[in-house]
Amino acid sequence: MKIPVIKKLVETYSLEQLQAAEEALAEELTPEINIEGEDEGEQLTHAFAAIWIKEKVEAGEEFKTALRAYTQMVRGSIS
Repeated sequence: MKIPVIKKLVETYSLEQLQAAEEALAEELTPEINIEGEDEGEQLTHAFAAIWIKEKVEAGEEFKTALRAYTQMVRGSIS
């Protein structure tokens, strides 16, 4: 998971574009938008994170706060 990639996705694409890209990746198709990542798994992770954060931002949360909450959630699930 690369934070700069996620930030770029949140700033560049709409929620609908991100969701369509996530669906394409999940179905092993090439998404219409460019998502950086070493493999399809990392690209899917970036898309999922961007969607989660974008939803929070659109609900009024600041980007940094939403990003911090997401990374804490990931850390909690790993440990």
